[in-house]
Amino acid sequence: MTVNTKHTSDRIAHLAAVVLGTRSASHEEKELAGSALAQHHTTKQSSVAMGRLAAKVLDDRHASEAAKELAGSVLAQVRRLT
Repeated sequence: MTVNTKHTSDRIAHLAAVVLGTRSASHEEKELAGSALAQHHTTKQSSVAMGRLAAKVLDDRHASEAAKELAGSVLAQVRRLT
């Protein structure tokens, strides 16, 4: 299995922390935020399930900009199955 060496930037980690502290944030936004924070300064990678959620959010024209930024970060860090 190939290793993905990407990690969450400080800017995205800050955005994730803000989203997690926002009462009105959706469940999906909070899941993506948690995943992004878990990958900040670590070698952890996104699961395939989180990758699917991120792809769904990116495809949703009603998703917030914050959700799409988090989704892009999470999707870039998905564990590769090759």
